[in-house]
Amino acid sequence: MKFSVLRPAVVAFFAALTLAACNDGVSHRSLAPIPPETAALMEKVGSSKEAPMLIRAYKKEAELEIWKMKSDGKYVHLKTFPMCRWSGQLGPKTREGDRQVPEGFYSITPAQMNPNSSYYLSFNVGYPNQLDKALGHSGGTIMVHGACSSAGCFSMTDAQIAEIYAIARSSFNGGQTAIQMQSYPFRMTPENLAKHRLDPNIGFWKNLKEGNDHFEVTKEEPQVAYCGKRYVFNATMDGRTDPVSACPTLKQDPEIVASVSAKSAKDEEKIAALSESVRPVRVVYQDGGMHPSFFSKVAEASRPEALSPPEEIAVNDKPAQAGKASSQLASKSPVVTMAAAKAVAQTRAAETAGAAHAFAPDPRRELSALADDVGPTSSIKRATSAKK
Repeated sequence: MKFSVLRPAVVAFFAALTLAACNDGVSHRSLAPIPPETAALMEKVGSSKEAPMLIRAYKKEAELEIWKMKSDGKYVHLKTFPMCRWSGQLGPKTREGDRQVPEGFYSITPAQMNPNSSYYLSFNVGYPNQLDKALGHSGGTIMVHGACSSAGCFSMTDAQIAEIYAIARSSFNGGQTAIQMQSYPFRMTPENLAKHRLDPNIGFWKNLKEGNDHFEVTKEEPQVAYCGKRYVFNATMDGRTDPVSACPTLKQDPEIVASVSAKSAKDEEKIAALSESVRPVRVVYQDGGMHPSFFSKVAEASRPEALSPPEEIAVNDKPAQAGKASSQLASKSPVVTMAAAKAVAQTRAAETAGAAHAFAPDPRRELSALADDVGPTSSIKRATSAKK
């Protein structure tokens, strides 16, 4: 795959944005350059400012990854940003007002970028997509934004969103017409899947894992389609279809299919082995989560009383024990006192430095973002009723 040819419409969009910034007071923060150290990192990994990008988000780990395309068309991990806040529970967004951040595959175009956000800067992730709409899922205006305050969005610090926005702007200027965002409940590892194997969303999550595996195997953006009320990846279909109709015959590259199938089989074998010793759980959040590096600053974030650590409730497929687990889930109060949240902050603060250090050995987690800015800025105190 080669870089896209520069699209005049995209260039015109950002040229108009620049002119507006000069003449009409549009936020100059949207025109901030990519930090020099990030630009140097792009060159180091074999990419460039103008190359296409891809976003991967993981709710449980509270991390947002930026990937950039190399000259050979393959994507390479560039940087991981710790999330300041996401709201809701693990699982997909299904209705307006459920405070859920969506899970699935979404598309971000230049028109979805908001330089005038009341949350410093923001962009719309593209929920609902065609599959969401076909399944009757409602709601919208789900953003990645700054201000470290979330009510159904992915929240970053102002410095983080400024950097992500700049990277996206440069990719659009380079000719990319849409940025794929892959949103997952957690990293699609055998360990996580074994642990959550009895969760009601496991079927949906396994479907997301198919897309994850296509990307992991090819390091290329998976082409996304819908049929049979599910996602299908890197496939062409015989005849017309819609997201809820049964899937027709799918045509796929046999080499990719073989590689993805081999990875899937290996993972399933490990999941089965882990299931012998790993207890299945349902993870319950008061209202979403944040990256461990932010716990010492929990009192500064939006709704700090809701940011106690998630609780893992053991579940079982045996009726008696399953009933007990259901009672435990139902008994969890959605409110935690401020004192409890501060206590959490105190107990986690000592772990934060170690957590940041633990990321260093993992090349996927070479988090210069942690060093750049993990602290919420003063903009977190803005009224949450303001527009995103």
